[in-house]
Amino acid sequence: MAELIDLHEHAHGDVGEGLSNRLNWLRAGVLGANDGIVSVAGIVMGVAGATSNRSDIVIAGVAALVAGALSMAAGEYVSVSTQRDAELALIDAEKHDLAHMPEEELHHLTHMLEERGLTPETAAKAAVELTEWNDLRVHAKLEFNIDVDDVTNPWGAALASAVSFTIGALLPVLMILLPAGVRIWATLAAVAVALAITGWVSAKVGYAKPGRALVRNVAGGVLAMLVTWGIGHLLGTTVV
Repeated sequence: MAELIDLHEHAHGDVGEGLSNRLNWLRAGVLGANDGIVSVAGIVMGVAGATSNRSDIVIAGVAALVAGALSMAAGEYVSVSTQRDAELALIDAEKHDLAHMPEEELHHLTHMLEERGLTPETAAKAAVELTEWNDLRVHAKLEFNIDVDDVTNPWGAALASAVSFTIGALLPVLMILLPAGVRIWATLAAVAVALAITGWVSAKVGYAKPGRALVRNVAGGVLAMLVTWGIGHLLGTTVV
C-alpha cells in the first residue's frame, strides 16, 4: 500500500519533484567525500613517509586530488547513465505494452494491487481508476519503482561526486603542509574526525545504525594511512 500512498501524494503535490535525484546526489556526495579523504590522505601520507620535502608532498597531493575528482566524476557519470538508460528502456517498453495490450496491463495492475493487500473487488476498481488517472506512472512505479518525472540524472551525480571528492581531499592536503614534527599526527587526527562524520552521514542516508559504520569508516581510513606511510617510509629509506 505504500506505493499507492506515494502515488497519491505525488498527484497532490505533497512530494517534491526530484526527490530520487536529490537522494542520488546526496549518496554520490557522501561517497565522493569519503573517497577523497581516504585516497588522498593515503597518498600524501605515503609520500610524507618517504620524504620531508614539502613540495613533493604538495605535488603528489594536488595530483591525486585532481585525478581522483575527475575519475570519480567520470565513474559516477557512466554508472548513473547506465541506470538512466535502463529506466528509460523500461518506461518505453511499458508505453508499448499499455498502447498495444491495455487489457492485459489492466489485469496485471489488478493482480499487483491484490498482492499488496486489496480485495479482488477493490483491486479491480482501483486498477481502473489508476489507469484512467495515469496508467504509465502507476505501472512504472508499481512494477519498477521508477518515477517517470524523476529519472536519474548522471550530470548531477557526477558533479556532486567531483565536488565532494575535492572538498574531502583538501583536508589531508592542507593538513600535511603543517610542520614536519606534527604533520603526520595532525593529519591522522583530522582525517579520523572527517571519516567519523562521513561514516555517520552515510549510515543515516542508508537508514543504518551509525555506530558500526562510523567505527568501520574510521578504522579503515586510519589503517590505510598507516600502511601507506609505512610503505613510503620503507621505500624512502631503502630505495631512494
